Amino acid sequence: MKNHKKKRKGTLVLEDGTKYEGDHFGYPKSSSGELVFNTAMTGYIESMTDPSYHGQILIYTYPMIGNYGVPTIIKNEEIPKFYESDKIQISGVVVTYYSNHPHHWNMDQSLCDWLYNNEIPGIYNVDTRSIAKKIRKNGGSTLGKILLDNENISFYDPNHENLSDKVSTKKKIIYGNGKYRILLIDFGLKNNILRCLLRRNCTIVRVPWNYNFTEEEYDGLFLSNGPGNPILYKEPVEYIRIAMKKNKPIFGICLGNQLLGIAAGGKTYKLKNAHRSHNQPVVSLQNGKHFITSQNHGYVLDYDYLSPIDWKIFFKNLNDDTCEGIIHNYKPFFSVQFHPEASGGPTDTDFLFDLFIDLIKKTI
Repeated sequence: MKNHKKKRKGTLVLEDGTKYEGDHFGYPKSSSGELVFNTAMTGYIESMTDPSYHGQILIYTYPMIGNYGVPTIIKNEEIPKFYESDKIQISGVVVTYYSNHPHHWNMDQSLCDWLYNNEIPGIYNVDTRSIAKKIRKNGGSTLGKILLDNENISFYDPNHENLSDKVSTKKKIIYGNGKYRILLIDFGLKNNILRCLLRRNCTIVRVPWNYNFTEEEYDGLFLSNGPGNPILYKEPVEYIRIAMKKNKPIFGICLGNQLLGIAAGGKTYKLKNAHRSHNQPVVSLQNGKHFITSQNHGYVLDYDYLSPIDWKIFFKNLNDDTCEGIIHNYKPFFSVQFHPEASGGPTDTDFLFDLFIDLIKKTI
């Protein structure tokens, strides 16, 4: 038996002092971060590598995690097929039952080994649904820490940091050779955004979160998802304001939605109950259709600060009536708070990429 699989205890400690005792797996170290939950039944590889979860300890409410292991990593693959970034982004993982005898035709290693190799700790044999209920009462997130061997460390709040600077690309990267040139601002994008655009005959120019793109030539501007507090991203907001003076289509997702809204004169606020699940219902105010979406955010756009002459609400959350997206009344700009590119699903709103391309076709 490998040393990292040696049986040892772990403790999850919440900011209010609540403790949950469990068993350790993964890398043997203590870790702290923002404690959030995920309700998906599959897709743990995709969520753990999603930059939107950077700085967070991820709790899975689905009772069994790890049963299909971790897929093969293909060396020198430009866009990893089964991963949303090039590494594990979370600070720790908490599950009810860890499947330590995984099996799958494409499995390369176990989840435990993968966590160990990436120095990420985890604990299991805890009631994650009970923890999720407690987190919901605390607004959808709280600070927490995974402690091993009676060690103690400080709590860490990632919302005070510019997290995009930690997860965004550091250089300009070009993908594909398609008809439509997309300038993609990387605030912590998921790889499936790249896949969705490449399937639609695009050339993608991916640039860092703080890149001055105001002199770049493009057919459409894409503002990616990303982690953290939107109020910290003052520099790209100014670039977005300049871009809005043009008639080039703009599509924003998650953090990109919030930054487009701020650039348009709006404000954001922290939700009383954050949206942390793969089953958030939204309704399109364009046609009244309902959709199931994947979400992971604690901040939301306050539409009341936007001009109704220029903007209207695109989607609304059916649980709490919050704004889930905005669309311009006469310019080709729109954005959504949820994830139409959700890898691991649901994919109900994938058509929004087609809407973006259709707007580009009308303006070139």
